[in-house]
Amino acid sequence: MKTLVLNCGSSSIKYKLFDLESVKVIAKGGIEKIGLSGSFLKFADPNNEKVTIEKDIAGHEEGIAFILNVLTDATYGCIKEYSEIDAVGHRVVHGGEKFASSVLIDEEVIAKVVECSELAPLHNPANLEGIYAIQKILPDTPQVAVFDTAFHQTMPDYAFMFGLPYEMYTKYGVRRYGFHGTSHRYVSQRACEILGVDYDKQRIITVHIGNGGSITAIKNGKSIDTSMGLTPVEGLLMGTRCGDVDPGALTFIMNKEGLNADGLSNIMNKKSGILGVSGVSSDMRELEVAIKEGNPRAILALNIYNYRIRKYVGAYTAAMGGVDIIVFTGGVGENQFITRKAVCQDMEYMGVYLDDSKNDGMQGKEMVISTPDSKVTVIVVPTDEEYVIASDTRDILKK
Repeated sequence: MKTLVLNCGSSSIKYKLFDLESVKVIAKGGIEKIGLSGSFLKFADPNNEKVTIEKDIAGHEEGIAFILNVLTDATYGCIKEYSEIDAVGHRVVHGGEKFASSVLIDEEVIAKVVECSELAPLHNPANLEGIYAIQKILPDTPQVAVFDTAFHQTMPDYAFMFGLPYEMYTKYGVRRYGFHGTSHRYVSQRACEILGVDYDKQRIITVHIGNGGSITAIKNGKSIDTSMGLTPVEGLLMGTRCGDVDPGALTFIMNKEGLNADGLSNIMNKKSGILGVSGVSSDMRELEVAIKEGNPRAILALNIYNYRIRKYVGAYTAAMGGVDIIVFTGGVGENQFITRKAVCQDMEYMGVYLDDSKNDGMQGKEMVISTPDSKVTVIVVPTDEEYVIASDTRDILKK
């Protein structure tokens, strides 16, 4: 079964084509700058050589048609005809309370995703563009929606509700939804497979950290709390997002700077986080260079970043009455061994003992990095959200 996975952003499309019978990725790439000058498609050819093709791409339908043409191209392609694609799986960011699992897409589902767009105005409309494009280009090909928020729909009300007037929830759906759910689900399940333990009997904290970041508490196979809220701004310090901040500070800044809601949102989402504190970059690699040069703001930014993660790990350990497994994933979690060490430092009181010989320098592979006598297993699991989308798509079509 060949499944095309699409992740459509406002000006981008990322894709992977899976052959699920052999569990292989047979093509992958992405389009950048859709609707802008200088748009291009970057992908790996059948010999795994990187190829970039520049082309004016006005919209998502044109972009997806371009991707499909490359997939069937005599030189670059891996299939002969569009009909070889058995299904298309889409990443959809926000499913609100309407979706607690992945679903086969029909007009009713599309209407509900549209209703959720108010909660994710930068993401859901772009996700929908990908769905509409496939409906036009491959009208007979089944499509499945896999939601970032679905995994967190098991949170109890006392974890997802805010301390706001209750009518804000009943009228507008203001509550914690959480994100990165597909990643948290995959790495927690994969960690238990590696360790040979029962997923439904573990207390797991998944630490998904990269340019964006979130932490989830998973007890007996269910998400019971997560650090992101109504939007992806809450929680950890991120590349350009502020994370947790006193709301009173925000209204204070609005008054002092004469900002409207859009202006404040721009500061919280694009000018804060690692970038805002350090004044250097949102990229951890560039931050590391500045730290080595002794830049005090860069050092401060990393200290805040690591501290926030430690604090959430401690909070979620308390929420679950202990922890059995801590999983690191995401660009930073998989590759930044300094951050993994800083997060786990001085956690011996709760049974965390890191094996420095395994952790130091280890990047991008599955590995247990705690000592054999550690009561809490600390493990790195590279995430694979696209595989989850592809496998969900296969499972739903089998039903």
